[in-house]
Amino acid sequence: MSRIVMGIETSCDETGVGIVEIADGQAPRLLADEVASSVEQHARFGGVVPEVASRAHLEAMEPMVRRACATAGMALGELDAIAVTAGPGLAGALLVGVAAAKAYSAALDVPLYGVNHLAGHVAVDTLEHGPLPRPCLSLLVSGGHTQLLRVDDVASGITELGSTVDDAAGEAYDKVARVLGLPYPGGPPIDKAARDGDPDAIAFPRGMTGPSDAAFDFSFSGLKTAVARWVEAAERRGETIPVGDVCASFQEAVADVLTAKAVSAALRTGVDTLVISGGVAANSRLAALARQRCAEAGVELRVPRPRLCTDNGAMIAALGAHVVAAGGKPSGLDFSPDPALPVDTVTV
Repeated sequence: MSRIVMGIETSCDETGVGIVEIADGQAPRLLADEVASSVEQHARFGGVVPEVASRAHLEAMEPMVRRACATAGMALGELDAIAVTAGPGLAGALLVGVAAAKAYSAALDVPLYGVNHLAGHVAVDTLEHGPLPRPCLSLLVSGGHTQLLRVDDVASGITELGSTVDDAAGEAYDKVARVLGLPYPGGPPIDKAARDGDPDAIAFPRGMTGPSDAAFDFSFSGLKTAVARWVEAAERRGETIPVGDVCASFQEAVADVLTAKAVSAALRTGVDTLVISGGVAANSRLAALARQRCAEAGVELRVPRPRLCTDNGAMIAALGAHVVAAGGKPSGLDFSPDPALPVDTVTV
């Protein structure tokens, strides 16, 4: 028996609608993945403006649902369930997606599942590489989150091993890009500029890597500040800023910490599969260093293709499909979105 699940994602600045099909005992199969981004509307502000994001979701929702159904070659009436991001995220943005999902659920008389955005980033890997080993580790790296997770069951059993104590890695990228006059969001332009730079040119700090620091926690605020201070000092001396070297050295510091802690967590916990997900997972240096260190440590590495790493509806549909397949209880129509939903709460 197979079931078709639609996923709706509106946690930040992407309006995502995905559709998957899942058969008994199988990983979900992707049928459609449509995304409308409002990132250009936020770029002039150097970050996401919640009210702008909410209005953009409202405008994009119905067209994205229609486009996803057209891509999947199906009618709305063929859906068996709907999943929607219930948190974490921006309150107003989440509310748009949840309200739309409730309306579709009521109109179509299909069950509704409010699910965790962060767990969706883990579940999306099954669309690319099949079922997740149990257990596995997930390194989740995005604009607002940097976490190490133990995943015993993506539909119900996720435990946080460590998290960032200040800025997430993606936030650090955005702030460093602003210092260097690069576009928002900062990840892609820094990654591009770093290709022409020397990663050993500047010895930027590796936060939370001392012997007395928490083994699985992260900190990127000090690194961000160190880059800003280095650039300010060079400007005071009247020097031309070597943007490529700064980007490469900054990026090396981020990738070094992320991969070292992730591989260490795998070895310490005896888990031999690491999944890297979230928008920063598309970073070229992070991917290359993770492959090298995982190979040296005998850890299997899984990274979804870049399209699936960023926020999208496919990841919410995939997580919803896993919950449906596991016999999870629908959320009903009376739940509220939770901007601070903890990662160990997979469904609400």
